[in-house]
Amino acid sequence: MHWADHTAQRLSNRGGPQVSCSGITPSGEFHVGHLREILSAEMIHRACLDAGLESEYVFIVDSMDPLRRVYDFLSDSYERYIGHPLAYIPAPGPDGEPGDGSNSYAEHFLNPFLESLEEIGVSPRVIMNHETYESGGFAESIDRSISMKVEIRELIESISGRELDDGWFPYNPRDSKGSMDGVTVTGYEKPFVHWIDSHGVEGRSDIRGGDGKLPWRVDWAARWIIHGVTCEPAGKDHGAAGGSYDTGIPICRLLGGKPPDKMTYEWIQLKGMGAMSSSSGLTIGPMEALELVPPEIMRYIIARSKMGRHIEFDTGSSLFQAAEEYERLVAEPPEEEDGMSKRQRVAVRTQKGAIRLSQSVRGSEPSESIGGVSFSHLSMLAQIKKSDEVVWDSLRKSGHLEGDPSTSLIGRLAKMRSWIGGSHFPEDGRVRILTEARDEVREEIGQEGVVFLEGLCLALEDGGWDYESIGACIRETADKVGTPRRMGYTILYRILLGRDYGPKASTLIGEMSRDDFVSLARSYFQE
Repeated sequence: MHWADHTAQRLSNRGGPQVSCSGITPSGEFHVGHLREILSAEMIHRACLDAGLESEYVFIVDSMDPLRRVYDFLSDSYERYIGHPLAYIPAPGPDGEPGDGSNSYAEHFLNPFLESLEEIGVSPRVIMNHETYESGGFAESIDRSISMKVEIRELIESISGRELDDGWFPYNPRDSKGSMDGVTVTGYEKPFVHWIDSHGVEGRSDIRGGDGKLPWRVDWAARWIIHGVTCEPAGKDHGAAGGSYDTGIPICRLLGGKPPDKMTYEWIQLKGMGAMSSSSGLTIGPMEALELVPPEIMRYIIARSKMGRHIEFDTGSSLFQAAEEYERLVAEPPEEEDGMSKRQRVAVRTQKGAIRLSQSVRGSEPSESIGGVSFSHLSMLAQIKKSDEVVWDSLRKSGHLEGDPSTSLIGRLAKMRSWIGGSHFPEDGRVRILTEARDEVREEIGQEGVVFLEGLCLALEDGGWDYESIGACIRETADKVGTPRRMGYTILYRILLGRDYGPKASTLIGEMSRDDFVSLARSYFQE
C-alpha cells in the first residue's frame, strides 16, 4: 500500500473529518524542498478522499512569525524591522530596500509560491496565521496557555532538555514599535497582557487581536486545536527527539485538544550539494523546477519516495530517468498476479498509488499527461527541430499525434525547450547531429563499421522511411554482415552524434531526410 493510502487508512480509525495540514514561514524565496511537505500533506488528503473520508487540506502561512535577521537579499534598512511580524513589514524592492507598504513582506514571497502550487495541482485552503490572531482565533488557547504556563514550561524543559529564560512567558507581545524582541511581560488581566519594552515604554496587548503571538512550540499545538488538524507531516528537525513534535503533542493535550500522530519526512537534497536551504542560497525554486518538467513528473518524484527517505533532486540526467520510469508505469500499469510474493504485491500497490497521486488533476487519466509522446522523444525533437510546428509535423508523420497538439503537449514542449536552453540540461542528453565525416570517428568504427554502413545504405535505398522500417533495416543489416547488433547501434551513434549512445537510433535517423543520412554514412566509405 502506498504511504499516503496507509496514512489515510490509519486516519480512518481516528474518526471524524480529516484535516491534512502543512505550514511555511514566508521569510524568503521558497525552494523545491518545501514541496515535499506540501505534497506529502496534499497526497494524504487525496488518499483520504479516495478512501471515502471527509477531508480538507489547509496550508497555514506563518505570517505572524518575526523577521529574525537581515538576510543577504535585504538592505540594512531592514534592521529596524527585526522582531516584527512578516505580515506587517513592507515587501523588499529589487534593490532590497523596503517598499511603500502596498505589499507585505509575507505576501511578496508567498504569492509566487502559491502560483507554483496551483500549477502542480495543489489547491489548499490558505490560512494566514496573522489573520487568525487578528480575528481572535487564538484567544482561548492564549488564555489557557497563560493559565498553564508553569506546566507548559516544565513540559518544554523536560522534553527538549533545554532551560528556558527566567522571563519566559507563553505569549510574546509586540512592543511600542511593533517588535516582539526585548519585551518583558509584567502581568496578565484577561484579555490584556501587560509589558514593558526595551525602550522603557509600558503598554498592554489584547490577546484577541494581532498584538502578539504564542511561542512556536505552543503556537503549533494551538493551531492543531483551532483548525482541527488530524495530520501534519513535518521535517526531521521538528521530529527529532525533544523537538517541536515531541513537545507539541503533550501541550496540545494539555490545552484540551487531540493532536495528530507524529509524522516526519526527510529533506530534499541537491545532488552532491546537500539539503536545500533558503538562508544558504542552496536552492532551486519551484517555479524554476516546473519550467523544466511537467507537474506530474515533479509530483511523481515525491510520490514514489517513502517519507523517511531523503530525495536527491538532480536537474540533469536523473530527471530523464524519473520521467522514463513514470512513462513506463503509465504505459504498462503494474498488476498483481498469482504467485507474487508479499514484497512484490506491496511494490505493485505502491507504484499504482504513486501514479494515481502524481496526477495534477485528481482522478484524471494518467496517459493524458504523456500525450502519446515520451519525454526522451520530445527532448530529441525539441533539439533538432527549429520550430514547434515542425515538431508537430514530425509527430503527425510518426503517428504520435493526430490533428492539433493538446494544451498539455504544447506546455510540455515549452518546458522542454526552456530546460534545453538553460544551464540545468545534462550534456549527455544533448543531441547534435553531425553533418560530415570525422577522421577520429572513421578510425573508431574501423573496417567493420564501413562494411555495416555500406550494407545499411543499400538496405535503406528501397525501404520505407519510418521508424519501424528503419529499425528493421538496422537489425537485418547487422545480422547479414555479421556485425553484432549492439555494435551496429554504437557505429550509428558515433557517426551521428560522435559518441557511443543517444536516442533510439531508428527514431534519430527517421527524423533526418533519407538523402542526408545516406550522404553522411557514405562519406565514411566513399572518397
